[in-house]
Amino acid sequence: MKSDTYLPAPPPPRVQNECPNLDLTAVRHRVDRRLEEFLDAKAEAAHARHLPPEVTSLLRDFVLNGGKRVRPLLCAVGWCAAGGDPQPPEYVIQAAASLEMFHAFALIHDDVMDGALLRRGTPTVHRALAATYSHLRDPDRFGEHSAILLGDLAHAWSDELLHSAGIPDGRAAAVRTVTNAMRSEVMFGQYLDLLATGPPQDDADAALRIVRYKTARYTVERPLHLGAALAGAEPDLLTSLSAYALPIGEAFQLRDDVLGTFGDPRETGKPCLDDLRDGKGTLLVALAMQHADEEQRRTLRALIGSPGLGEEDAERIRHLLCVTGARAAVEQLIGVRREQAQQALDQANLTPAATAALQEIALTSTVRTS
Repeated sequence: MKSDTYLPAPPPPRVQNECPNLDLTAVRHRVDRRLEEFLDAKAEAAHARHLPPEVTSLLRDFVLNGGKRVRPLLCAVGWCAAGGDPQPPEYVIQAAASLEMFHAFALIHDDVMDGALLRRGTPTVHRALAATYSHLRDPDRFGEHSAILLGDLAHAWSDELLHSAGIPDGRAAAVRTVTNAMRSEVMFGQYLDLLATGPPQDDADAALRIVRYKTARYTVERPLHLGAALAGAEPDLLTSLSAYALPIGEAFQLRDDVLGTFGDPRETGKPCLDDLRDGKGTLLVALAMQHADEEQRRTLRALIGSPGLGEEDAERIRHLLCVTGARAAVEQLIGVRREQAQQALDQANLTPAATAALQEIALTSTVRTS
């Protein structure tokens, strides 16, 4: 167990995992099946053209082996919230699947930018490609460049899934508006993240701005909006969904930041040193810098962002994140954001099925170990 381990307050009582009218497990299975069918068809087409098989096989493995499917599930919940049938039609499932393909693009590129070695407990795409072509003169460079192309391919296939779903004509324009906004927001969020990576800073507002653009909108708000748009939602419903989505999306990312530093790699599937080595501008670090004394700030500046950071020095950073109160403050904020999301649900006029599902997602996305 890591030193100075912070134990958050017990979570509120759990609601049932599946509400009687919206079976999220069934939705996930349908999304996975659609992704599998789509990727198998792409593999067959590549084989028929004598194209390199590892391109489709790597992308297939990356998409299908792991992942929480948060975005496709929220798309289905948004559909239900807008009055759609609790058993969504195939075009809704395919649109939801397109979100997971877009997420694959974002993760593959993110791993290249971060120089990450592991994702979901297995080598990242660029590392897998480098290993496959280790005989080349510069396999690492080949792996990075090829992974960028695979990410681009996932982006293109996300478009294909969405635009071939058979969305009713009267709703296609609203769907395009949502997806265009989502894609722009996540790119700006990633850019802000890159700008904030480096020597530790004490700007908590900047850290929260990254959280909102990189995760809250992309992970929760826009998937809900997409599902609602597919059902022909009015603007006031989108506003109600945003009131829930933004705080729970922030809480989701803050939990991710905590796990990225304090989590067990056997559960998270990725090392707990990467964020510290990269000098990620998380709220944890910003709050620690705000409340540290001068000696503690010197230590944080010396260690965070060091490419050769080892476990011993990482423990020193974790200790400072605890004794400065930064971890406790982030845990408290996660609870506050979850409560804000619950209050938004209480005030929203959503279907009982959607409300129950959103309560469950709020809990599982903020009280988790992976």
